[in-house]
Amino acid sequence: MSVAADSPIHSSSSDDFVAYLDDALAASSPDASSDKEVENQDELESVRIKRCKFESAEETEESTSEGIVKQNLEEYVCTHPGSFGDMCIRCGQKLDGESGVTFGYIHKGLRLHDEEISRLRNTDVKNLLIRKKLYLILDLDHTLLNSTHLAHLNSEELHLISQADSLGDVSKGSLFKLDKMHMMTKLRPFVRTFLKEASEMFEMYIYTMGDRPYALEMAKLLDPLGEYFNAKVISRDDGTQKHQKGLDIVLGQESAVVILDDTEHAWVKHRDNLILMERYHFFGSSCRQFGFNCKSLAELKSDEDEAEGALTKILKVLKQVHYKFFDELKEDIAERDVLKSVRREVLSGCVVVFSRIFHGALPPLRKMAEQLGATCLMELDPSVTHVVATDAGTEKARWAVKEKKFLVHPRWIEAANYFWEKQPEENFVLKKKQ
Repeated sequence: MSVAADSPIHSSSSDDFVAYLDDALAASSPDASSDKEVENQDELESVRIKRCKFESAEETEESTSEGIVKQNLEEYVCTHPGSFGDMCIRCGQKLDGESGVTFGYIHKGLRLHDEEISRLRNTDVKNLLIRKKLYLILDLDHTLLNSTHLAHLNSEELHLISQADSLGDVSKGSLFKLDKMHMMTKLRPFVRTFLKEASEMFEMYIYTMGDRPYALEMAKLLDPLGEYFNAKVISRDDGTQKHQKGLDIVLGQESAVVILDDTEHAWVKHRDNLILMERYHFFGSSCRQFGFNCKSLAELKSDEDEAEGALTKILKVLKQVHYKFFDELKEDIAERDVLKSVRREVLSGCVVVFSRIFHGALPPLRKMAEQLGATCLMELDPSVTHVVATDAGTEKARWAVKEKKFLVHPRWIEAANYFWEKQPEENFVLKKKQ
């Protein structure tokens, strides 16, 4: 077991920290490391001794005096920034009890204390400005891809089995039959171009509610050369809260994080960082899972249009977010709320009045419109540009027609929220019932 030349205390980024751990702890790949543990206390003690020698040498590298070396060894007190198993990652001392946050996706058994997490994040902020990169957290299912169990394919989808692409070179395919997992996975159209272009602006993480073996298998399909994610693959096994996702296990400043996910309630504490994705339902089981009584894309022998699909549209939003963060916003990095700034531009200039919206649906719809930059009024006046209604026969709806204002269904606001772009009103015109 070797001792690395750089301590994590002096690492400059989360990737450097991963590299350090892989070297210092003789780890292999992230998925392989999850199956390996330190075998005995003799090995731990050996590492501890080597660490102590390394730390003492580091503290006294300018001195050749034995007296000074001895004095430094006596005065040196490690703050124990984290642990690997029950061993301090800095000095190798055996620690009692467990504390800090677990970062098992980086290396099994790794825990970091809050002070070290903050230090790593603060260090990355400095590199952030140099590299001009933000952090992008990507959900898997219904965001980047759609998976189903082979047993759940219906008669109209069985043709897919013979159409599956080779696992020999996954970079050229999009539909895969994974026999060892008894699953079939379809990558969302445009996903490879999306990842390539997004990687130029963001450090990317996968974060899924699926288990770790599934997460790693999907990462191989999306990133066969290991260019984008490396060890940054987080599964439900790594979370600190059940049924919730959180940024506490992401080594990035929260103000510089953008999240793409189709499930809003998974990010209760981080909704301001979330771009809610339109769900990708390729398989029939996916439609049934969410209660849709309709044919899936696979059953229709169709697919999402690359040019007009969700990932294509969201990539444009990400480019806008990146530009604003680095070229427009002047606040301190910790204060930059770039998503809020971009979101407010979507319906900027629109003045909205609601009519006959069910009582329970009105507050969230109004809040959504305001977050998108619209001004919402209670009563009609000449400044109103849109009347949003479910019934074309109301007084406000008739006023909109008479005054040649836009009369649209609430889905107009919902679509703008999904695509982060003002939608053509003619696609959501509310017509009077015959």
